[in-house]
Amino acid sequence: MKIGIIGAGFVGRAVAKLAIKAGHQVMLSNSRGPQTLFSLRPMLGCEIGTTTQAALFGDIVVIAVPLTAIGQLPAEELAGKSLIDAVNYYPERDGQVPELDSQSTTTSEYLHSFLPLSHITKAFNAIQMTDLESDGLPAGAPARRALPLAGDDEATKRLVAGLYDEFGFDAFDAGALSEGWRFQRGMPCYCVRMTTTELKKAIENAQRPEPV
Repeated sequence: MKIGIIGAGFVGRAVAKLAIKAGHQVMLSNSRGPQTLFSLRPMLGCEIGTTTQAALFGDIVVIAVPLTAIGQLPAEELAGKSLIDAVNYYPERDGQVPELDSQSTTTSEYLHSFLPLSHITKAFNAIQMTDLESDGLPAGAPARRALPLAGDDEATKRLVAGLYDEFGFDAFDAGALSEGWRFQRGMPCYCVRMTTTELKKAIENAQRPEPV
């Protein structure tokens, strides 16, 4: 599978490394242009390109940028695409976003408002990238860590679940895209090692934060 990645920070590079190890083709991009990524090409074995090129390249595209950058994403090229939303909201970095502070929407639904024609699944946001690279275990291992996902498009969710499995994790489907708040930053399961049974309980028992 071809995987385009928009955002070449910790998340983008970790996903790229594991995807390449699993046999996928990867193109990394960032807002500053491929000339700033030239060292990653030989280091990771990936392609590099512009955000538009990565959007066109991918059978699935990972969005791994700060929340403040989502308005700069190539919406036309991402229309109809399966997307992985790995974006988290950090007010101290992103500034205050009234829609998110009021709990009237989730980070993924907020992203979807910028990319209404894309098929978005929330994933890869609730684990530290050092753990993503080190915690993977073979399928069936008793202590295998589970990672959550949420989305409205079943085909995209199957692709994401397949990547989780290839990377060494069980996938837990938390439901529709609107349920992504259950594993956003600050929730009990956010960046905490849990098996499928533990994660299921944490997701089901999650309480939505009070509006700010």
